[in-house]
Amino acid sequence: MKQPGVLGTIGPEDHDAVARLLHRSLVAWYESKLRQGYRFGSQSTPYRLIPEVYAALDPGEAVASRDAATGELLGVCFVHPRPSHVSLGIVATSPEAQGRGVARAMLEPVLAKAQARGLPVRLVSSLLNLDSFSLYSRLGFVPHTLYQDVVVPVPAAGLAVAPPVGASRIRRARPDEAGRIAGLERRLQGIDREHDYAFFLKNPVGDWRVWVEESSRGDLLGVMVASLHPHHGMIGPGVAVDEATATALLWTALDAMRGSSPVILVPCAAGGLVRTLYGWGGRNLELHAAQTCGRAAPATGLAFPTFLPESA
Repeated sequence: MKQPGVLGTIGPEDHDAVARLLHRSLVAWYESKLRQGYRFGSQSTPYRLIPEVYAALDPGEAVASRDAATGELLGVCFVHPRPSHVSLGIVATSPEAQGRGVARAMLEPVLAKAQARGLPVRLVSSLLNLDSFSLYSRLGFVPHTLYQDVVVPVPAAGLAVAPPVGASRIRRARPDEAGRIAGLERRLQGIDREHDYAFFLKNPVGDWRVWVEESSRGDLLGVMVASLHPHHGMIGPGVAVDEATATALLWTALDAMRGSSPVILVPCAAGGLVRTLYGWGGRNLELHAAQTCGRAAPATGLAFPTFLPESA
């Protein structure tokens, strides 16, 4: 059996190669297993945004695997160290490297480093991809929250429903509110991602919007981030104290994305919210599970992960 490859990192000069690898990996797996390769388009160019975002957010943290003889990129794993945990982003291997243990070889040093720091490792993975799910289970990850990927086509004129209760209290977050937003997430979800919210508010790479809802007393009730980039329309990450707050935040984000079909990862346990999204024209696309290797933080409220950058 061929060796899994030589581990290293990636630089700006690798971004095109990473985009090609991500695109080929997604198309090959979804086409061979589900006959859904078309979902990821015919070009790799849109996927260049992914390494660009990760490089800006966590420079030097990506793990790459290369063929020892040719230097060809075999796999990539994006890593987000945070004060409370380590979050894993996209883990992808080239179709030709399948079965060589590339993904496991990239993940093991990340897990060892987190364990040495006493931090859990968190990720969100597809439940359709049982290959990756099995690998994560072998490495010690345990699922704790199930999500429905709901795609919501938003007409150019906006959703044909009245704004929900609370929508009038939604506003754009101010540039200096990263710490305040992170404090809400720490209180509800037990994790610290101030760095991420500062990134979204500064908006250096991509096209991000951040909305918050406050109570009548001025307390934060929820936050929702959305990527309005034409190649990556996605809602999340976000957190809310309850379904009513989440509904108002999601309606506001969707209204800002008219003429597109963004995807939302919605907690399956939020049954009322799921049915509301169905009423807005949403439909299920996939299922994902949030998983943790190590102790999972006690959580309340609702969390909304995303794929770019992947958040857990």
